[in-house]
Amino acid sequence: MIAELVPTTRVLEIGGIRSFAYDSVYFDTPDLTSYLLAARRRRHRFKIRTRTYVDSDLCFLEVKTRDARGATVKDRLPYSPVDRATIGPGRDYVDTMLGGRYDIAAFAPTLVTRYQRTTLYLPATDSRATVDTDLALEDAHGRGLRLPGLAIVETKTGSTASAVDRLLWARGHRPTQVSKYATGLAALRPDLPDGPWRRTLRRHFVPADGYCPVHAA
Repeated sequence: MIAELVPTTRVLEIGGIRSFAYDSVYFDTPDLTSYLLAARRRRHRFKIRTRTYVDSDLCFLEVKTRDARGATVKDRLPYSPVDRATIGPGRDYVDTMLGGRYDIAAFAPTLVTRYQRTTLYLPATDSRATVDTDLALEDAHGRGLRLPGLAIVETKTGSTASAVDRLLWARGHRPTQVSKYATGLAALRPDLPDGPWRRTLRRHFVPADGYCPVHAA
């Protein structure tokens, strides 16, 4: 796909690097309130995570919610990388973003995702596309999954389809629902309801050699 994009396509490059390492820690309650709201497609769902841009050692505490129209709203707070596995220093911030509806002290690390991201920009349609590869997942109990043969391509455009969309469609790839947190946790926890992501799980999140710790060779 990338080889067939027009020559004017640009790629994000910082310090000679074009593929950047991401590390995200997702937080949830013991009964997985955030996950279950998404699995049951509730309107007022939310997501809490820290995201670390490993190559630049930058970290943010992020809270994703839905506005009155159902659109995703992401708010974030600069955060110390050493605190990436806790929301303690940002507890008041999270409480404000969630409107005081939950016991913030109950939230704990539930899933860690790591991957490499390349970002493309297509000037003709003023659109972007991100390509995530080398996805690795690990839950709070040490269960892990690597998906080295999977690429998650997300297109971000307006009303006009981008060249990336058209190239993917031409190859039979149709948009599908995927959430690194929810789909990843469902892949590691077959006991959880997985309706919104079942097809994606069966086609793309099944390892050839079973589950293993993400740090295994």
